[in-house]
Amino acid sequence: MGYTDADLEKPIVGIINTWGETNPGHANFRQLADAVKRGVWAAGGFPLEINTMSICEVFFDISSLIYRNLLSMTTEELIARHPFDGVVLLGACDKSVPAQLMAALSANKPMIFLPGGPMLPGHYKGETLVCGTDSFKLWTQYQSGEISEEDLQEAEGCLYGSMGACPIMGTANSMQTATESLGLALPGSASAPAVSALKMRYAEESGRQIMTLIEKNICPRDIVTYEALENAITVLMSSGGSTNLLIHLVAIAGRAGIKLDLDVFQKISDKTRVLVNCKPSGTGSVGIEFHQAGGVPALMKELEPLLHLDVLTVSGKTMGENLRNVEKSFNRSAIAAFEHPLQASGGIAVLHGNLAPRGAVIKRSAASILKFRGEARVFDTLAEAEKYLLDPNSDMDENKAVILRGYGPKGAPGMPEFGNYMPIPPKMHKRGVDDYVRITDARMSGGAFGTVVLHVCPEAQAGGPLGAVRNGDIIVLDVDKGILNVELSEKQILERLQEVKIQPKEHFSRGFVRHYIDTVLQADEGCDFPYLQAREAGK
Repeated sequence: MGYTDADLEKPIVGIINTWGETNPGHANFRQLADAVKRGVWAAGGFPLEINTMSICEVFFDISSLIYRNLLSMTTEELIARHPFDGVVLLGACDKSVPAQLMAALSANKPMIFLPGGPMLPGHYKGETLVCGTDSFKLWTQYQSGEISEEDLQEAEGCLYGSMGACPIMGTANSMQTATESLGLALPGSASAPAVSALKMRYAEESGRQIMTLIEKNICPRDIVTYEALENAITVLMSSGGSTNLLIHLVAIAGRAGIKLDLDVFQKISDKTRVLVNCKPSGTGSVGIEFHQAGGVPALMKELEPLLHLDVLTVSGKTMGENLRNVEKSFNRSAIAAFEHPLQASGGIAVLHGNLAPRGAVIKRSAASILKFRGEARVFDTLAEAEKYLLDPNSDMDENKAVILRGYGPKGAPGMPEFGNYMPIPPKMHKRGVDDYVRITDARMSGGAFGTVVLHVCPEAQAGGPLGAVRNGDIIVLDVDKGILNVELSEKQILERLQEVKIQPKEHFSRGFVRHYIDTVLQADEGCDFPYLQAREAGK
């Protein structure tokens, strides 16, 4: 391959690139990888770029959460089996970021993560649009007859302002934000737009900094401690980030040999506040308003009294040292002061009760119904639920809770993002009612909004009590008290579960998907494979 002895005598840096022509979120990664190489060469290293699979939700015909585990396995093997002294990982999208972090913790070689960055928002007839959140709003308007199909198609073409991760505080940007707040990416790198010159400079600096990490033998497990995870959760709750991160952070912790219970998320949510004004919880975008207000460093500066400041980061400094000279937000409408929050508690709440013995989650910051008691309407397929909700003659109203079940890790498989595909009934929208209670063992897009209870655990297909609910049962939801119940006795639930069998949505007899169904853990355990979790330190 034309390498010289002088090259091979240098520390070898693997650049693991998730670029692919099926992934608009990663379309800038070839250029970023070249910038990383410049930094590695400048600092005396020998960079070698290698590709692995690229995951974009919209190009998969099955839930892409399944392939998070596969990407983590392939990335781990690339890190572990090649003669890399250290690696720079490139990722931006919602499954690729956690997959790469899981892999890095398992392989545990010196590593720095380069966030690919958010895309720019789009514009349509004077309105700023972002993919994800505004997609769902436009679909509701179309279903209700407020806009034509032609209007919908025109607006659709204006939802995407550039390459990069969806510009909302959805799962992709929440994960990039969490990676920086964990200490695994350079300070300020998460919110720099994908197409910015600043992103290129972060790429080059990441290439330089990996050489320092190699020299000092600073590895991911030196950085990802329980305290660092608490920092990331604090930032998640304050940013109005995605519910999907509860699954991803639990899986990441498991690779470091750390048990992360859902109660930890609730404890931290109770003591923090929503400060970031980004869609879907707010009005701005990540790459413009949040970034220009100071990004993750400015947010963490606001949260400084709640953080563990002595944890190590890839900068080679502690989190406290990173924040020492950081200014607070330049724009209080984008990142609010802790004393004047946008919401008085964290963005996500954890629920328990006889309907979710092992927990469920709700994005409190994007919900409007925090207390509810009403009748259940139960569906075993999304198509049946959609038909009911769009039927002007159905009995659906805001006093009913729609239950969608059988779409958990094993049942769907892969917990598809169907929580946001239960539409607002047009007859309710016309009355000005744009929210209702939805409960499911599936997930929800990080860009979605509304009162949607997710990740009900155990899932119905694994015998969870969601399978016992029938039409007309009374559902009780109290987000502030952390309650999700059905008004049935334990005996009634057990008797009903003996009578019902939730069938898998699709049947797979071979390949990785079959392996996933047979092996995957439940949502409260991160949907990882048990044999990939760290059993003891260093293993």
